[in-house]
Amino acid sequence: MPMTPPPLPPSPAPSVPASLRDRLRHAPALLAPGVYDALTALIAEQAGFEAVYLSGGAVAYTQFGRSDVGLTTAKEAADTLARITDRVGVPVIVDADTGFGNALNTQRTVRDFERAGAAMIQLEDQTFPKRCGHLEDKAVVSTAEMCGKLRAALDARHDAGTLILARTDAVAVEGLDAAMERAEAYLACGVDALFVEAVRTAEDMDRVCGRFAHRVPMLANMVEGGKTPVQSADELGARGYRIVIYPGGTARFAAKQLQRYYASVRRHGSTRAMRDEMFDFDELNGLIGTPELLDKGRGYRG
Repeated sequence: MPMTPPPLPPSPAPSVPASLRDRLRHAPALLAPGVYDALTALIAEQAGFEAVYLSGGAVAYTQFGRSDVGLTTAKEAADTLARITDRVGVPVIVDADTGFGNALNTQRTVRDFERAGAAMIQLEDQTFPKRCGHLEDKAVVSTAEMCGKLRAALDARHDAGTLILARTDAVAVEGLDAAMERAEAYLACGVDALFVEAVRTAEDMDRVCGRFAHRVPMLANMVEGGKTPVQSADELGARGYRIVIYPGGTARFAAKQLQRYYASVRRHGSTRAMRDEMFDFDELNGLIGTPELLDKGRGYRG
C-alpha cells in the first residue's frame, strides 16, 4: 500500500543551492514543472513553483523542432540552462542525458552544467545516442559503465550542493527487477537521488518506493500518453516519491495552442479572433518586468 516514507538521514550541509537538498527531506513531494526557456521558467516561478525541470526533450522540441533522440549537444543544453538560471532564482533540475559520452565527457558535462547554474543534474544509463524514455527500442550500457560515469560525475562537481540524480531506463530493456538492481548499484556510488524511468503500473511504483524511498529521494516522471500512469503530486508523494516532474507538458500544451493560434491568423488574416486569449503589449512587458528594468537603467545614467 502507498505510504509516506520516514525522514531521510542527514547529509553534509551543501553551500549553493542549500534549499534543494534540505527541501527534499520534507513533505510534500517537490513538484517541478517542465520549462524550455527563460520565459517559461519565469512564468513557472511567478506561479509559485519551488523548482523547475529542464529536459533534453524540451530543448530538442523547442530549440530545434526535433525529436528527443540524442540530437541535442551538451553545449546547446548548457546554453539553454544558463539563460534560464540568469533569469530565475528557483532551483533548476536539468537533464544531462547520458553525460553526452563516456565518463570523461560526463565530467565535462557536469562542470559545464554546474557553471550554468544547475541545482540537480540527471544522468541516465542509456547508450549514446539516447532516446526519450517513453519511446521504444531503448538500449542501456552495462551497470559497471554507468557506475563509472556516476563516480566521474560526483568527482567533477565543485560543490556538494550540486546534486546528482541517477536514472535507469532498464525497465523496458531488462525488466523491473533488473532496473532496481541497477538503481541499487547507482545508489552505492553515492548519488543524491534516483529515478527509475517508465515504471508501468502503480503497483510497480510502490515496489520501487518500498525499496528505495526511505533511503534516497525518488523522482517520478509524468508523461502524458507515456508508459507510467499519470498521477498528482499528492498521490505520488503518498507512494513515497519526493520529486514529481511533468517535463514535456509545457511544450505539448504550447504546441497545441500555437496550432490554434496560427490556424486562426491564417484563416482570419489577423489576431483579432484570438485577442481575448493573448497578452497585449503592455501586459507582456509587465509580466517580464520591463518597467522595472527601464527604471534600473535610468539609475545608471551619468
